[in-house]
Amino acid sequence: MGELLDAGLHQLATTDPRLHEVLVGEQLRQAGTLSLVASCSPVDPSVLASQASAAVNVTAEGYPGRRYHAGCEVIDGIEQLAIDRARRAFGARYANVQPHSATTANYAVLSSLLEPGDTLLGMALDKGGHLTHGSPAAYAGRYFRAVGYGLDDAGLIDYAEVERLAREHRPKVIVCGATAYPRQIDFARFRRIADRVGAYLLADISHTAGLVVAGLHPSPIDHAHLTTTCTHKQLYGPRGGLILAGRDADAPAPRGKGTLAQFVQRTVFPYFQGAPVLNAIAAKARALDIATGPEFRATARRIVADARAMAAALADLGYAVVSGGTDNHIVLIDLSARRMTGLVAELALEECHIVVNKNRVPRDTTPALVTAGLRLGTNSIAARGMGTDAAVACAELIDLVLSAVEPYSDREYHLPAAVRELARQRVARLCAAHPIPGYPIPAPQRELTVAGR
Repeated sequence: MGELLDAGLHQLATTDPRLHEVLVGEQLRQAGTLSLVASCSPVDPSVLASQASAAVNVTAEGYPGRRYHAGCEVIDGIEQLAIDRARRAFGARYANVQPHSATTANYAVLSSLLEPGDTLLGMALDKGGHLTHGSPAAYAGRYFRAVGYGLDDAGLIDYAEVERLAREHRPKVIVCGATAYPRQIDFARFRRIADRVGAYLLADISHTAGLVVAGLHPSPIDHAHLTTTCTHKQLYGPRGGLILAGRDADAPAPRGKGTLAQFVQRTVFPYFQGAPVLNAIAAKARALDIATGPEFRATARRIVADARAMAAALADLGYAVVSGGTDNHIVLIDLSARRMTGLVAELALEECHIVVNKNRVPRDTTPALVTAGLRLGTNSIAARGMGTDAAVACAELIDLVLSAVEPYSDREYHLPAAVRELARQRVARLCAAHPIPGYPIPAPQRELTVAGR
C-alpha cells in the first residue's frame, strides 16, 4: 500500500505539477496557521492513508452480506469493522456508517420520520442550531413546518420554552444538539419532553462526539431515539457521518416498518443515498479505533481545558463570552459592544494567519454573512498538543489583532502593518513549537500570505 501511495504522489508531481503545488501549498498553510475553527481538525496520517486506498475503486450498493454488486467480500469486512468500532466507541446497539456527512444523516432521518408539512422542533439557527435542524434557508425548513427554540437570558437552552413549544405545536420530531452552543446539553430532559408529546428525539452531536466518546460530555445514545454525528469535527476522521441508536434500536418503526434500526437501514439505502464511499468508511474505521485509545482521551481533556482557558482569558481581556464560558470546545464571543462585525474580525485575523469563523450570537440582528460574533474552537490546537498556556496565548493574539482593527463598515477595516507582522511572527513561533503530529513540512518551504493582501 505504501508503494502505491508513493507512486501516486510521484505521478501527480510529474504529470500535474500545478495541482501538486496547490496541494503542497495547502499543507504548508495548515502547518503555519493557527486554526481555531470549531468545525474541523487535522486527521491522523493513518486516516489519510486509509482514505487514499484501493477501496475507492469498489462500487458496493447495499450492506455487508447483501450487496447489489459482486466482488465485495473484502469491502464487507471494512464496513463491518467500522460498524463494530462505532458501536463500541459510543456504546450503541446499532450503527450505520454510510452517510456521506452529518447533513445527509440528519436529512435521511428527518425525511423518513416526517412527511412533508409535518412539524419539526429544533434549535433556531441564530441561537446556535444547525441549518439541518429546521432553518428556512435549508431543506428541513422548507419541506417541514419548522419551529425554533432558543436560549434564556444567561445564554443557556431555555428548556421551559422547549416544553411549551412542544406542547403547543406537537412536533413529530424534536432535534437537540447544536453547532454554536458552548454548554452541555441535558439529553434526558429532552427525552422526557419528547415522550410527553409523542415525538421522536434526534440528537445531533457533531460538535461533541469526541467528548462523548471520551466520557467528558453526557451521551445521548440511550436518551435519543436516534443520534447523528459527523466524523470530521471532533472524531478527527474523514468527511462523513454516522447514525447511531441505543436502547431504541429495536423499538417499532413508524408506519409499521419493522424496528427503528431496520427502518434506518432502508432509509440510508436505497431511500436517501446510493453507493457508499468505501475508502471514507475505511478512514472512519481507523479514526474510530484511535478514538477509543488513551491518547485520544488525553486530547479530549486538552480540548476542554484549552477552551475554558481561552474563554477565561478573553473575558479577562474584556470580551463578552456568550453564556459566560464553555463546557466543550466552543468559545462564542459577542463583538457588538466593540462596534465590530464578525466578518471584519474574521478577515483581520486571517490576515495574521489566525483562522476563526464569524457566527451569529444571541439577539444578533446582522445578516448571516456578516454576524456580530465569532465562534472559536480548540479541536485543532489540542491535536497539536497545545495546552492551556498556548490557549491563553491564542486569546492574547486575538486581542492583539482586534484591538488594533479600525472598522470602516460591516466589511471594511484597517489593520496596521506592524501589528499584522508582529501577530504573524508570534503565530509562526507557536505553530513551529507545536507542529501537526505526523505531518512533515513539505519542501520547498515558502512563506504563505492571504490572497489579495
